[in-house]
Amino acid sequence: MKLTDCATALLGAHDGARCIALPSSQIDHFTLDSAVRVADDLRQRRIARGERPCGYKIGFTNRSIWERYGVFAPIWGPVWDSTLTLLDSPRHSVSLAGLCQPRLEPEIVFGLAHAPRPGMSERELQACVEWVAHGFEIVDTHFEGWRFTAADTMADFALHARLMVGPRVAVRDWPNLGADLAGLHIQLADRGKFVDEGQGTLVLDGPLNALRLWVDEMDLRSPQWPIRPGDVVTTGTLTDAWPLAPGQRWSTRLTEARLAGLELTVE
Repeated sequence: MKLTDCATALLGAHDGARCIALPSSQIDHFTLDSAVRVADDLRQRRIARGERPCGYKIGFTNRSIWERYGVFAPIWGPVWDSTLTLLDSPRHSVSLAGLCQPRLEPEIVFGLAHAPRPGMSERELQACVEWVAHGFEIVDTHFEGWRFTAADTMADFALHARLMVGPRVAVRDWPNLGADLAGLHIQLADRGKFVDEGQGTLVLDGPLNALRLWVDEMDLRSPQWPIRPGDVVTTGTLTDAWPLAPGQRWSTRLTEARLAGLELTVE
């Protein structure tokens, strides 16, 4: 299989909500660099058909789940106008139509006022951030049983399906943003029953540090993808990723009082 054929197969799987064989099982030496080439092809195809990139998702930043999924380094991919919802209320409903094997991830999301540069410190990077929010990302894979390599996930739209961003909080008057986000604790429940918990330090020692490391990695592996003012960047799950089904009602509680907990009803 050629890389262009891989992109065609993945786009078809995305549009048809179906599973396909792993690229790594069909292409010799399918590396992260190969996957970035496939992902870039897919990005260009989605733009050509009218979708608009609005930012990025960073995945597998939570070290506590690396062993479970067999992926031991972060991945990333575009967020789209067709997948992004900025919420004015902490309550939202979502349909699973068009998704294959969806799971839910509670995350910390940033909105960029300025494009960051590689090599920035956390303090310099914070000056590029306009707002921070708590959000839910729905992740999805087109490979059976959530079994894949890191390169497979990078090619598979970085597993991104939906991003719902809660009320945004300006960061200009938040002096200890990095430390406060690293120190937050979150509880995740379904229909009022506790399911999981996590903390900011799990995400590469804190969401702002995860953003910093991603900016550097983007410059090395995918410099053709611009980071623009106005981009939304979500930094990875604070808990495990949990399977979604109609009838669930997910909710979160955060110890960081400036960020609203969210409630998501699955239709």
